[in-house]
Amino acid sequence: MWFPFLRRLTKMEFGLIITIFLIGFAGSYVSGMLGIGGSIIKYPMLLYIPPLVGFTAFTSHEVSGISAVQVFFATIGGVWAYRKGGYLNKSLILYMGVSILIGSFIGGYGSTFMPESGINLVYGVLALIATIMMFIPKKGLDDQVLEEVDFNRTLASSLALIVGVGAGIVGAAGAFLLVPIMLVVLKIPTRMTIASSLAITLISSIGATIGKVTTGQVEYFPAAVMVVASLLAAPLGAMAGKKINTRVLQTILAVLILGTTIKVWMDFF
Repeated sequence: MWFPFLRRLTKMEFGLIITIFLIGFAGSYVSGMLGIGGSIIKYPMLLYIPPLVGFTAFTSHEVSGISAVQVFFATIGGVWAYRKGGYLNKSLILYMGVSILIGSFIGGYGSTFMPESGINLVYGVLALIATIMMFIPKKGLDDQVLEEVDFNRTLASSLALIVGVGAGIVGAAGAFLLVPIMLVVLKIPTRMTIASSLAITLISSIGATIGKVTTGQVEYFPAAVMVVASLLAAPLGAMAGKKINTRVLQTILAVLILGTTIKVWMDFF
């Protein structure tokens, strides 16, 4: 007597599982390749794709909660793939990581008091800023010797704190904004930026995840599906990123952020 019920339940949930898994896999592959947490892609995909294929839409609070948990695991896979080669700048990771952790916890916890429209607005503003920065010329950036790279520590810490607050609100780890800042403002070489931003994003996602979990904003079943996809896809993306020309990587990221920004702002109007 249980078989008809289980069969119906399996068909319904299997389609949802596949949809969420594909979203997580695609976003995490790009995450590992470009040094971002992937929320810049997965946030709108989780928001818009499930209802398009016949499933109940997630709310912005639910999407941001799922994204926060998923980003944590996606960045673990990416950092592991970049652990060799001298691409991880430990000083940069420390200064920006601590600041963004504090900011992301504040934003993640405070987001529970914000309306749905407020979360989407913050996401749209962050994406717009990131888009503008990605199209600023970056001449001579990758001519530096990795061992000799230096940066303004006060500026790096301050910007990371601000990014953390905004990113924590939308359940992102902020890498889609960190990467442009590291490239344009701090003048960090592309591959070092990608590797180090994954490590910083990993730290950031701890604060955002704690904030979302403690305020009950996480749907654990879809989050678990996204985590599995992340652990499989992020290392594959990181390996691909090591082989792709740095200008191509910058262009891909710029186009992705631009497309997402246009979509988010179109929804406001």
